[in-house]
Amino acid sequence: MAAFSLCHVTGGAVNTGSHVTPPKLNIFFGVVIPTLLSMFSVVVFLRIGFVVGQCGLYQTIAMLLVAYFIISMTVLSVCAISTNGALDAGGAYYMISRALGPEFGGSIGIMFFLANVCGSALYVLGLVEAMLTTFGVPEDGSSLSASRYMVLPTGYWWSLLYGTVILLLCVLVCLIGAHIYAKATFLIFIIVIVVLGTIFISFFIVPFRTVQLPGHRNASIGPTSANFTGFKLDTLMGNVQADYTVDYTTGVMMSFATVFAVMFNGCTGIMAGSNMSGDLKNPSYSIPRGTITAVIFTFVIYNLLSILISCTCDRVLLQQDYGFLTDINVWHPFVTIGVYSSTLSAAMSNLIGASRVLYALSRDDLFGRFLSPAKHTSSSGNPWVSVLISWFLVQLVLFSGKLNTIASIVTIFFLLVYAAVDLACLALEWASAPNFRPTFRYFTWHTCVLGIIGCAIMMFLINAIYASASIAFMLLLLLLIHYLSPVSSWGCISQALIFHQVRKYLLMLDVRKDHVKFWRPQVLLMVSNPRCSVGLITFINDIKKSGLYVLGHVQLGDLDVLPSDPLQSQYDSWLSLVDHLNIKAFVNLTLADSVRHGVQHLLFISGLGGMRPNTVVLGFYDDTPPQDQLQDSALPICRFSESAAQVDDPENQSDPPFHFPPVRGGVSVGRDGKSLGPQEYVCIIADAVKMLKNVALVRYFGEFDRTQSLQGSVFVDVWPVNLLRPDSAAYVDTCSLFLLQLACILNMTRAWQKAKLRLFLCVEEGRSLKGTEQKLKHLLKDLRMKADICTVPWDSQIALHCFPSNTSRVSDEYLQAVNKLILDQTLRPPAVRFLYLPRPPADTSRYHDYLHQLELLTRNLGPTLLIHGVTPVITTDL
Repeated sequence: MAAFSLCHVTGGAVNTGSHVTPPKLNIFFGVVIPTLLSMFSVVVFLRIGFVVGQCGLYQTIAMLLVAYFIISMTVLSVCAISTNGALDAGGAYYMISRALGPEFGGSIGIMFFLANVCGSALYVLGLVEAMLTTFGVPEDGSSLSASRYMVLPTGYWWSLLYGTVILLLCVLVCLIGAHIYAKATFLIFIIVIVVLGTIFISFFIVPFRTVQLPGHRNASIGPTSANFTGFKLDTLMGNVQADYTVDYTTGVMMSFATVFAVMFNGCTGIMAGSNMSGDLKNPSYSIPRGTITAVIFTFVIYNLLSILISCTCDRVLLQQDYGFLTDINVWHPFVTIGVYSSTLSAAMSNLIGASRVLYALSRDDLFGRFLSPAKHTSSSGNPWVSVLISWFLVQLVLFSGKLNTIASIVTIFFLLVYAAVDLACLALEWASAPNFRPTFRYFTWHTCVLGIIGCAIMMFLINAIYASASIAFMLLLLLLIHYLSPVSSWGCISQALIFHQVRKYLLMLDVRKDHVKFWRPQVLLMVSNPRCSVGLITFINDIKKSGLYVLGHVQLGDLDVLPSDPLQSQYDSWLSLVDHLNIKAFVNLTLADSVRHGVQHLLFISGLGGMRPNTVVLGFYDDTPPQDQLQDSALPICRFSESAAQVDDPENQSDPPFHFPPVRGGVSVGRDGKSLGPQEYVCIIADAVKMLKNVALVRYFGEFDRTQSLQGSVFVDVWPVNLLRPDSAAYVDTCSLFLLQLACILNMTRAWQKAKLRLFLCVEEGRSLKGTEQKLKHLLKDLRMKADICTVPWDSQIALHCFPSNTSRVSDEYLQAVNKLILDQTLRPPAVRFLYLPRPPADTSRYHDYLHQLELLTRNLGPTLLIHGVTPVITTDL
C-alpha cells in the first residue's frame, strides 16, 4: 500500500538540525492519491474482466456492493480513530495497539505486516503476468498469437525469475529511500488516470474486433480467438448471469468466494491516507474527506467498467484473456504502461508498508530480541534492515507462482485487520472514555459491528481453513505477547471496558435483593505488616469463595502535619505483593490517628455498592515475636524506603518493588513495639460486631505454609460450641452455623478438597449422647456437609467451671483444661482449627479478661480461627 511512502515520524518531534523538515501534504497529495494508487492496481487492469466473465454482471455488482459495504464500515472506523489523535508510523498497527493494548495490537500488527508482504508479492506476480501476456512466448509453441514482441520464455521458473528481478528493483528503491517513490506518485497517478480515460473512450470508438487469445490453451480444446463486439444487447444478455469456469492461470475451478477474494484486493488500500497522518497539514480534516473521496471514486469506476465490459465483450474473451483491455484499447501500449506503472507502484508501496510496520513493531519491543535487528536505520532514518527482512519474505511468497493462488490469503489477512480496526473503534465507543472524542462523528457502534460481521462472514466464505488458521495464528501471537512483552504505557482499552461494565453491574447489584442462598464471604483482612502475614494472606484467599477480598492496612499519622499523603507511594508495593502471591484481592490503605479509628474507616468505606466486606479478619493479640516470612519465600526482602527519593535512587533499582517496614524485633509486652493495646484491640472486635460484621481472629499463622500443611492426611477440626460458656451446648445458633459454613467453604477449595472435616461434639454424662449426635448428623445432611462427628466427654472440664451459669466468667484452670482437651483429641494435629468466638463483654473494664481467656483457650493449638458470626449464612431450602 502507498501508505508509508512518506511516513516516518519519531515521537512526533521535528528535527531542527541539519535535516530540513519536508513540506506537509494536502488532502489530494497526502490522502487521495495514495489511496487511489493502492486501490487501483492489478484488479482494475488485469482482473475486472475476469470478475465479470466468471460472475456475470449481476453478481459482479452484488460483489462490489458487499465489498464496498465492508470497507465503508471500516472507513468510518478508520476516520474516527485517525481523528482522535496523532498517528505514528505503523498505520493500522499503531491505531489498534494504542486502542486495544499491546497484545491485540502486536498480533494484528504481525497480520498487517504479513498482509503487506503477501500484497507486495501479489502485485509483483500481477506485473509478471502482464509482461508475459504482452511479451511471453506461448508454452505450447503455438504461433497463432505470437508476434515479434513475444520474446520472453514462459514457465514457472521463468516467471519466478522475472518476479525476483522486479522485486530486486523494488527493494533497491526502498533501500535508497521511500522519498524517491513518493516523488513519483503524482506522475504514476496521472498515468493511471490517463489510461483509465483511454479505456473508457475505447469502449465507444473501437469497432468490432477479433482478439487472439493468449497461448495458454491447445487449439483443439476450444476457440483461439474471441470478439469485442461493441455495444450490443446480445452481448449484455450473455454476460448478466454467472458462468464459473476453470481459471486458466491456476487450473482451479472458480466460485463466488474465490472470485471475491481476487476482486477484494482492489479494496485493500483504504488505510493509505491514515497511515500518512504525520505528513499531512491537517490530518483530522484530510483523512476522512480524502479516504471517502477515494472510496467513492473507485466504486464508481469499478461499476462503470463492469457495465461497459458486459455490454461490449464476448464471454469467452473475458474468461480466457485477462489482459484483453490492451487488445481493445485505441493504442495498445497505453494499458500496458498503466498496468506496469500501477502494479510496480503498488508492489513498492506494500514493500515499504511492510517494512514500516515491522519497524514499528520492533521499536515497541513487543517481541524482544527476536525483532531487535529491525530497529536499525540509516543516517536518513530509513529502516533498511526491516526492508531487507520484508524483501526476503516477499521473495518466499513469490514461490507460490500465481496471482490468484495468494489472492485469498491476502484478502483474509486484510479482512482480519479491517475487523480489528472496527473492533478497536467499537471498544473505544463502548468504553465511553471521555478522551475518545474524534472530530469525525459519522459513525456509531452499529457501523463497527456491521463491519466486524461483514469481515468475519467474508473471511470464512472465501476460505474457511485459511480464515481459521489466520485467527488461530493471531490468538497464538496474542498469548505470546501477553506473556513475553514488557508492560507498555499506552493504556489498554480492556481497563476502560472493564470499568464501564463493572460500574454498570455494581449499580445492578442491589443489597435489598440479597438472599441467604447466595451468601458468600466478603473479607476484610487487616494486615499490620505483610512481611509477617504471607501465610495468613494466602489462607484467607482460600476461604473467600469467589467473594470480595480486601487487604486493609492502617498507617498512623495526621495529614495536617504531613507534606503529602504517605500512602500513595505504598500502593505499588502492596499490589506487587498481591501479584506475586497470585491471590485475587484488592488493597485499601488508610491514614488515621489510631488503629481503631483506621479500622472503622475501612469497615465504613471498603467496597462499593452491594459489594462490601461482611467479615473482618484480625491477627491475634499476643506477645509472639513476628517472623519475616519474606526472607524464607521466593520473594526477596527489599530495603524499606523512608522517602520517595530513596525509591528513585539508582543504587536501589535492582531491588524488587516491595517496600515494607521491617518487623518489630524481640518479645513485646503491652504497647512496647505495638501500635495498639489490648483494650483498643477488643474495642475493634466490639466495633465490628456493632456494625454487623462477622469477626475472625486468627492465631499461629505466622509460620503457616499451605504446601506443607496439605501433605499427607489433612484434617480440619471444627468446635462449634461456645467453650467459654460450658453450660451452653447449643450447636445450631447463628455463630455455630457460620463456623460450619466457613469450614465447608475451605473444604470446597481445590487445594483443600482432600482434607477431612471433623466436627467435635462435647457431651456430659447423663445427657442423651445418641440423640444429640443423631440431631447433628441430620443437620449436616440437611446442610449438604460431609464431616466426621467426634464425641468428646468433658465432665472433668465442666467440674472446673465454678461460677454460676448466668455469668460468662470462667476460671483459668477450666480454660487450661479445655485447651488440653482440644490438644489431646488427635494423634495428628489438624492443618487448621475453627473455634467459636463469643462476643466481647458489655462491660469494657473486662476486655483484658476477655482477651486473656481467648489466649489461654487457644494456646499452642497451631493455626486457629476464632469466629463469631452475626448474620445467617445457611439455608436448607432449595
